Amino acid sequence: MRVLLIGSGGREHALAVGLAADPSVDFLAAAPGNPGIAQVASVFDVTATDPASVAALAVELAADLVVVGPEAPLVAGVADAVRAKGIACFGPSAAAARLEGSKAFAKDVMAAAGVPTALSYACTRADEVDRALGELGAPYVVKNDGLAAGKGVVVTSSLDEARRHAGECGKVVIEQYLSGPEVSLFVVTDGTAAVPLMPAQDFKRLGDGDEGPNTGGMGAYAPLPWAPDDLVPRVMRETVEPTLAEMRARGIPFAGLLYVGLALTPDGPKVIEFNARFGDPETQVVLALLATPLGGLLNAAATGKLAEHPPLSWHDGAAVTVVVASANYPATPRTGDVITGAEAAGVIHSGTARRADGALISAGGRVLSVTAVGEGLAAARDAAYALVDGIRLDGAQFRTDIALGAVEDRITL
Repeated sequence: MRVLLIGSGGREHALAVGLAADPSVDFLAAAPGNPGIAQVASVFDVTATDPASVAALAVELAADLVVVGPEAPLVAGVADAVRAKGIACFGPSAAAARLEGSKAFAKDVMAAAGVPTALSYACTRADEVDRALGELGAPYVVKNDGLAAGKGVVVTSSLDEARRHAGECGKVVIEQYLSGPEVSLFVVTDGTAAVPLMPAQDFKRLGDGDEGPNTGGMGAYAPLPWAPDDLVPRVMRETVEPTLAEMRARGIPFAGLLYVGLALTPDGPKVIEFNARFGDPETQVVLALLATPLGGLLNAAATGKLAEHPPLSWHDGAAVTVVVASANYPATPRTGDVITGAEAAGVIHSGTARRADGALISAGGRVLSVTAVGEGLAAARDAAYALVDGIRLDGAQFRTDIALGAVEDRITL
């Protein structure tokens, strides 16, 4: 099978590693890729958000399967353009990707499907914002309605900060705050059949103890020893299956990766958000533990044959990833700093580039996702931080408490 992977971040590097390890994948290309992806795939230049260019490259490479990693190309219609060429594509249509592209659309779908989620209001005017903030109260949850690379959400006790974020975004969704531990569940689907992967937990705040601004994610771990035994079947029954049914009823079936962001509230799991693709950095830990060949799984979903796919199998143990970010992230990240120590196995490239002299340099906010596996969470965590210790990047930022609460049995429901 000839596979073309679209994207250039840590999620795509993790996907590339998984695809390259699949015996059924005899050719792997990536566009635009990054220096880490270039270690396991042939890299081509393409504008990932240009549907015609991506489809043309897929035809040129005689790809059997295209896997679209990031959300922006999906919302732009890349999957539609690829499928129009008769090539299987893992990723939803532009219409279905609105589950991530518009928070208001996602809330409308959830309401119609009876999915447990927070009370919310879509607002475009300042008076609507003030009314919603006043009714729902603090902590205030204000979400940019459109794509914001994982950084469009503000959770704050400051009314002024909530109003300011709403003013900067234009159209926003203001939600009731959901208390409880957060969980990310990835679901592979062909629009009808749906297969859940292993739940993971990520860390959105920049600093230890969940302090500082929201980011795209500073680390993750799996499995979740504290999660209820019935979590996955309950979410599939109450959230995933009704959502997929509602999307089919609207004539826009969702096929690809449905990312369900959850809060485990005292009233049970409730949806914080849907995404239309693998999450970063949870992908790094989930795929590190997946024993089932990745290419075959994604191809089954892309070709409508997921119901025929064998049950998933998993490696024993646990996985932890620690994100190493650049100076001044998540504001205006400093780039161009030389990186050393990133050649070790388990170091996933997120925002890196090669300088003309061959040096590896930072080229984004989240630079590396350092991932390790172990017999248990404590061992995986120790191994991940040992890898972090071997990396040198001037001004690097990383959290020191990824998975610590779970290791110390401090997470309660």
